[in-house]
Amino acid sequence: MFKTSLVTKRLIWAGACASLLLLIGCAKSVPPAQPVFITPITLTPGATMTPTPVTAADWPMYHANPARTGYVADVPDPQRLTNLWKQPLDGAVYAEPLVIGGVVIVATENDSLYALDARSGHTLWRTNVGKPVPLSDLPCGDIDPLGITGTPVYDPATGLVFAVAEIQGPAHMLVGLDVKTGQVKVRRLVDAPGSDPRAHQERAALALYQGRVYIAYGGLDGDCSDYIGKVVAASTDGTGSLLVYQVPTPREGGIWATPGPVMDSQGNLYVSVGNGAVTSGTWDRSDSVLKLSPTLKLEDAFAPTSWASDNAGDADLGSMAPVLLPNGLIYADGKSSNGYLLQAAHLGGVGGQLQAIQACASFGGAAVSGSSLFIPCTSGVMQLNISGQRVSKGWQAPGQISGSPIIGGQTLYSLDSGGGTLYALNTATGQVRAQVSVGQTSRFATPTLYQTTVFVGTMTGVVAVSIA
Repeated sequence: MFKTSLVTKRLIWAGACASLLLLIGCAKSVPPAQPVFITPITLTPGATMTPTPVTAADWPMYHANPARTGYVADVPDPQRLTNLWKQPLDGAVYAEPLVIGGVVIVATENDSLYALDARSGHTLWRTNVGKPVPLSDLPCGDIDPLGITGTPVYDPATGLVFAVAEIQGPAHMLVGLDVKTGQVKVRRLVDAPGSDPRAHQERAALALYQGRVYIAYGGLDGDCSDYIGKVVAASTDGTGSLLVYQVPTPREGGIWATPGPVMDSQGNLYVSVGNGAVTSGTWDRSDSVLKLSPTLKLEDAFAPTSWASDNAGDADLGSMAPVLLPNGLIYADGKSSNGYLLQAAHLGGVGGQLQAIQACASFGGAAVSGSSLFIPCTSGVMQLNISGQRVSKGWQAPGQISGSPIIGGQTLYSLDSGGGTLYALNTATGQVRAQVSVGQTSRFATPTLYQTTVFVGTMTGVVAVSIA
């Protein structure tokens, strides 16, 4: 247990290389794990902060809100897109930028967080919270170095921005920074007891509810080593025990979709789970949508009848987060191109969907506006329409426009598949209104909308685009 008010004197050992070489799927030798030193933090006794409140224009978490709708009303539709500024940073940006009170918060794979002025891109503060993990220290993966990948979350109750940094050791460190100054106020390890930090990656966005930060874990690209998908909850004050839910599969079952946990108004979490090690017999809760309580108790679950063959063929639901819809509905999609309409109050177990539809292979997070949702298909963003308890396909964007979309007014914004172009599309027709080059992005990059500016994290920093 690590408290922000204590000078930490412990060494945390991440495991030995000899045991790692025996793990399933480990394709290369890695150096021995190193001890992780926790930097002491001294807080002023009795110090208080004045939190910055969240306004309707702010973007405090992935896709702006706990339901991850990614929708902002009353935004003008653009006639053109124009680059306002580009700010190089100290590492690649995979996480979606946040905006709080005109300040853009950006996390990098160099384990740094930045606060930038939204109008000018001027750096207000920068805080480095650790040393990222080089790819050579990991059994597999596709990010080098590996630092902060999951989108942070802002807590208006404390005025802190929370992020999870992968640091050398390796280990996963939750940090809470004062949004006004960048000072670190909370710092604690958040690897679940008994897990191997080297095997797990924190790619999913963080979620927040009533004094807890929720952190989802999957594996590294390549599905190597001994990871098992889990969700961990930590108190925002940095104290107390971790809450943990672990997928009951012997291996894999990662929870890694970019949006992370999706929340309803009661604080229930909905997560999509990837393929597990079981390919026959009793369902192991992999290839699924799971409903967890705020205390991380399993409340309900869904899986396709094809879960076993999905597991065997890496064709699971884990690549796209569940989509909360009006009237108590949920839409789920993933790698297999099959989409499922579910009831949030009764997910239905194996084969319990209201409807199955042939849609598309989808990776990332969807956006929702009214009775329409827009999913990030690898073959181009697709519109789906809900009528009653049925879903039907609408328009589909050109194949290269496949990034996780957001919506402002009647315009959808999406990136192409790593090529570095931001597109603005008419939500009614899918017609391209405008486009602009922003520089190379990761396939999981998601734009942010604040007033009449879109912010995009790139492989070298962040770009601001005017939608006037």
